Amino acid sequence: MSLRDLLTENHRHCDDLFAEAEMAAGKGRVDTALAAFSGFAEATLAHFSAEELTLFPAFEAQTGMTMGPTQVMRMEHEQMRSLIQDAVDALKQGNTEDFLGISETLLIMMQQHNMKEENVLYPMCDQHLSAEVSSLLARIGSALHQA
Repeated sequence: MSLRDLLTENHRHCDDLFAEAEMAAGKGRVDTALAAFSGFAEATLAHFSAEELTLFPAFEAQTGMTMGPTQVMRMEHEQMRSLIQDAVDALKQGNTEDFLGISETLLIMMQQHNMKEENVLYPMCDQHLSAEVSSLLARIGSALHQA
């Protein structure tokens, strides 16, 4: 398995949880939406952390690129963290209309972000980190499964 495979598979898992929350909110089932979105948030934040604490530092150390794609991904993670919190707040207030508006913005951002990671960054990581891929897969996999 490659880093791209593992992390892309995790993107799909997060997408499924997100879709479940949106569907429940669209039906006005606030408690179900909040539970599903909380699962999405936990999985997504674990994904961000695994990248920021393990993958990105390894990539930067190997390539010397600290101002390139990893910097952009970190900035986008911060923007998405903020939207995730806004969405949770909307659901906690029982406001599915606000939640659905925020989630639409979040969805577009996640789709664009994931495409950049899956088509650019992850292949670069697989190329530059081939010598340590087994160790990275184990560490990242462990971090993702703890969520």
